[in-house]
Amino acid sequence: YINRNPRSRFDPARNELVSRSLESAQQCLFNQDYGTAFVHYLLVLNLAPVLKDFESFRFTLFKWADELDSLGRIQDLFDCYEQALELFPTDEVIINSMGEHLFRMGFRDEAAGHFHKALKLKPDYPEAKENFYRVANWLVERWHFLMLNDRRRNHKYQQAIQKAVEGGCNTVLDIGTGTGILGMCAKKAGAAEVYACELSKTMYELACEVVTANGMNGRIKILHMKSLEMEVPKDIPKRVSLVVTETVDAGLFGEGIIESLIHAWNHLLLPPQSTQDPSRPPSQAGRVIPAGATVFGMAVQCLEIRRHHRLCVSEVGGLATAAAGELHSPVSCSSEDDSTEPYTTERLSRLPGGYTPLTEPFNALDIDFNNVQELEGLCSREVSRVRLPVTGEGLLDALAVWFQLHLDQQSSLSTGPKEDTCWEQAIYPVQTPHNFPLRPGDELIVEISCRDAYLRLCSVAIARDGREFRLDDCPSGNPNPSLNAEAELCSALACLGTEQSSGPRDYTMLECAEMALLNNQPYHDSFRRALAKLINNLKDARSVQGQGLEVMPLTDPPSGPMDPGPDPFYVLDVSEGFSVLSLIAASQGQVKAYSSVEKTQHQAVLRRLAMANGVPEEALEFWLNQVEDEQAVLQRPSREKLWSSIILDCVETCGLVRQKLMEKATLARCLLEDGGQIFPERIVLYGMLVESDTLLLESAVQGQEPTLGFNIAPFINQFTVPVHVFLDLSTLQCRHLSDSVELFILDLMNTNANYTNRDVKVQASASGRVTAVPFWYQIHLNEEISVSTFNQDSHWKQAAVVLHQPLAVREGDWLNVRYICPTKCISITMTM
Repeated sequence: YINRNPRSRFDPARNELVSRSLESAQQCLFNQDYGTAFVHYLLVLNLAPVLKDFESFRFTLFKWADELDSLGRIQDLFDCYEQALELFPTDEVIINSMGEHLFRMGFRDEAAGHFHKALKLKPDYPEAKENFYRVANWLVERWHFLMLNDRRRNHKYQQAIQKAVEGGCNTVLDIGTGTGILGMCAKKAGAAEVYACELSKTMYELACEVVTANGMNGRIKILHMKSLEMEVPKDIPKRVSLVVTETVDAGLFGEGIIESLIHAWNHLLLPPQSTQDPSRPPSQAGRVIPAGATVFGMAVQCLEIRRHHRLCVSEVGGLATAAAGELHSPVSCSSEDDSTEPYTTERLSRLPGGYTPLTEPFNALDIDFNNVQELEGLCSREVSRVRLPVTGEGLLDALAVWFQLHLDQQSSLSTGPKEDTCWEQAIYPVQTPHNFPLRPGDELIVEISCRDAYLRLCSVAIARDGREFRLDDCPSGNPNPSLNAEAELCSALACLGTEQSSGPRDYTMLECAEMALLNNQPYHDSFRRALAKLINNLKDARSVQGQGLEVMPLTDPPSGPMDPGPDPFYVLDVSEGFSVLSLIAASQGQVKAYSSVEKTQHQAVLRRLAMANGVPEEALEFWLNQVEDEQAVLQRPSREKLWSSIILDCVETCGLVRQKLMEKATLARCLLEDGGQIFPERIVLYGMLVESDTLLLESAVQGQEPTLGFNIAPFINQFTVPVHVFLDLSTLQCRHLSDSVELFILDLMNTNANYTNRDVKVQASASGRVTAVPFWYQIHLNEEISVSTFNQDSHWKQAAVVLHQPLAVREGDWLNVRYICPTKCISITMTM
């Protein structure tokens, strides 16, 4: 040890302490006593900062942090990281690691700050880049980019704010300011005082940066808090004359606008203009932008919606599904469970297969945001009933809902399905297990309420030929696609009661993606055929081995009773969430299947299906019920046996390969018997070159023009991620600039066949600007059988890499596409 500090060079006691502590740290590290080793390293580095042994210290820190995490000592864990960062404040590895712990514990804002800081220190640090992309979607949702690129929306808000300020509203509060654009509109219009509040720490910091960059620092006061927590004069000096907000979602009330406006009228806004005192100047009266809204609805038929919310098939993978009972998604407007959201959201114009209107649009609700009594009475309104004449023929799948936002008396914005808007529409799916065909002349009866400040629309009954039939009285059972629409309705109506409901229905909830997976018949049928082939091959192999053993000399006889039958083939399904693949395997005979399904309700569904399909009870087990250690999931319960097949869940519903897939495949290969197989055995990734302004608008703010000249893009675009997920390529607005090409292969059975990156030559089939490379997968279960994540039956969506800078090409040009192995973040670069 050489101490380079002249003041302590000749301090023998200090040098002795450093030397002994360093030896103790290394010995504790060897003994895996990471806590004590960490304390010794802290002492050494505080006494002798020149001894910055990054690797040993980092290793000790990370090991000790993992141990503290497993013990639940969270405060001690973060104290260790804080001590480490005092010593190494610019170490990107430590900063990124602390961010990972924060993210796992749900502190996404704080985690993003650490990932972002690590990237600023080292822009090409792959772990921090992957982590930042992962958390960016949580912190700055993709609709922010679409909203800011919506010129029409921004311009109309600006006009309404300017008119209000010029009319005398000179004190303004922007609730849920986001990037600060509406507050800046008010200041630019001449408001004397502008305040803004934002709950998200990330968006609050972003708004502060944006306001400063636009020369309004100190002229707009931004508060990092909920508007519901604001008080006068604690947070703002006096009540304001104008509140501006856009805290509305596709269902209008889902972001809490009702609660926030009630609080604002009672605590933050001046009283509204009174008809009894019209002489009061606007500066002494309160108002809100938007002034109100009108909600519209329409009944629709849509297969894409149907298959994500209820069971549509009577057989899957050779299994009859009637015994599953009633299954549907968690989206429910039913009064039985107020804890679930009553709607999901879709862009109707982009749904694969489209939709069919079954009624004309109807007025569901009018709301005046400038009437506090109306706002306060909204949730206690009686349930209203609307009778809708049916104008189209088809199956009732959902109510689609949108609204017209009235900014003031002259200006409004529509979120309708035919509008070019940044909003999606709210979807209230029909959850009954039966198909209900409607025809012109019928009436659909819809109930409308506003419990819990959620707008709830529920299709409750059909009126036909003077009789009213409640939809929720239909007996539970499985739909029969072989029945024609009229016969099915007649069959259903014959069982319906006309007086009263039969009481709460017994049902099991699956996530929307799980429901769509269960409805994916081609995938399950392909798996059944591939597994049957594997089992037959293994049976043949055992038969050959058995014939060989007959001529060998007999060794000591086996102890204990003889097996009553042939040794089973062991199959393990480690799919995420609800999966029937293990049950399909167990139904093959001579197979003992292990399922990783965790939820008790879901296990009960599989047991019912097994019993109804003649699968012996002992042929199906739930492996996670027996395993406490997550690392042991892939291990056989009986050490002398190996798995005949391990089923891996390889592709996420969003369109990306699952993280750590290749690590799982490597472990799985070690646990297979001779001739055993991983399903799938390989994945081939395909892509094409496209020009799509839609993807650009959804991925980044395109300059200052759409944001009214305000400089916002550079700040929010820090949260741009290169990979756009949950795409429907069949309906994406784009121009194809090339044929589809094979980009990459992931071989799960032969790791030597894989590569870390690959260059592919692609020829442009048309001239244009390459803005993105959409991609999808061909999942090969074996050499002959495969399924695509890009077809009409797929429960998977697709994804796309959006280029940072579009690339102009001419027809016939050759481009080099480099694809980086997706064990980390997906990366595609292109050169001419």
